[in-house]
Amino acid sequence: MAYSKKVVDKFEKTLSNPEGSSVGKWDPKEKDVGTGMVGAPACGDVMRLQIKCESMNNSNVIKDVKFKTYGCGSAIASSSELVDMLVGKTLEEAREIKNKDIANALDLPPIKIHCSVLAEDSIHKAIEDYESKI
Repeated sequence: MAYSKKVVDKFEKTLSNPEGSSVGKWDPKEKDVGTGMVGAPACGDVMRLQIKCESMNNSNVIKDVKFKTYGCGSAIASSSELVDMLVGKTLEEAREIKNKDIANALDLPPIKIHCSVLAEDSIHKAIEDYESKI
């Protein structure tokens, strides 16, 4: 299996500049933070995605995102790609992001599609957590 150039570039960018790539964590108890933690038992990857939201014009908008992923290069690249897709989106728009959008953006090899599924699952959990607080 060969990773695409997009996966390698995204993974290396995240490793060389974790802060600039939104790797990190906020206090999950903060009222404006939603946290989604998911794992893939088959490969052992674990992804924590946090969204920081703000209410604007009767919508909740994702102002910032942090993640921490324990897994392979394609799992980390999928997390980082999702971050790029989320900032500035409403929660409704974020719900529409599917794993195939992430997989297509990164040219993920078929054997690594589960990494993009993990990313999709993490945003759904983070939105669910945030909405439970408002």
